[in-house]
Amino acid sequence: MAARQGQPGFDHVDTWIFDLDNTLYPATSELFTQVESRINDYVAKFLKLERAEAFRVQKQYFIEHGTTLRGLMDCHDMDPDPFLEYVHDVDLSAFSPCPTLDAALGRLAGRKIIFTNATAPYARQIMARLGVGDHFEAVFDISDAGYLPKPAPEVYDRLVEQHDIDPKRSVLIDDLPRNLAPAAALGMTTVWMRTGLPWGQEGADGDFIHHIIEDLPAWLDTIAPRPKD
Repeated sequence: MAARQGQPGFDHVDTWIFDLDNTLYPATSELFTQVESRINDYVAKFLKLERAEAFRVQKQYFIEHGTTLRGLMDCHDMDPDPFLEYVHDVDLSAFSPCPTLDAALGRLAGRKIIFTNATAPYARQIMARLGVGDHFEAVFDISDAGYLPKPAPEVYDRLVEQHDIDPKRSVLIDDLPRNLAPAAALGMTTVWMRTGLPWGQEGADGDFIHHIIEDLPAWLDTIAPRPKD
């Protein structure tokens, strides 16, 4: 873990907010590769495009609208629910339960919330697969956000209000730097889960990133208090 000079630690924290994809589980599992492929399938069928052109549109909407879903809704008046059901119907055998993550979350004092641009059922399946579902009190998903994705600032306001969060006593951990900027603006401590993936670099030099990690279970294992002998 790297903490940028002068940045806050974690003694003040009472709420831990975790992104889901490529954060709660490692990007090396390539689970999100499955999701991306199914997004491409859906875009191609919905817009009647060849896969290569569908991929271009998919990435254009991701950049311009925050998610491909939001782009399809804004530009094509698409119903989000069939899309979300289709793209999250994936094979979760890419990873196994993570005892280190489970133990560290169990020792980590404070509330724990998932904050995702995906759906709550998908998030709960992943948490169950990892063996960590019991540690999280809530999932704030894309429907809770009114289908408006991170990093739209109003989504963070809605999260804070819905779950009675004091931003100055909370942490957000996310693999996309751009998603950390609105959190820092609210007063949250931010942790960038650096994956090395090309779409996870935008904003990587921003001063709104307080800490940088590359292995969530290992990092939590180092900061979560251990029982005294």
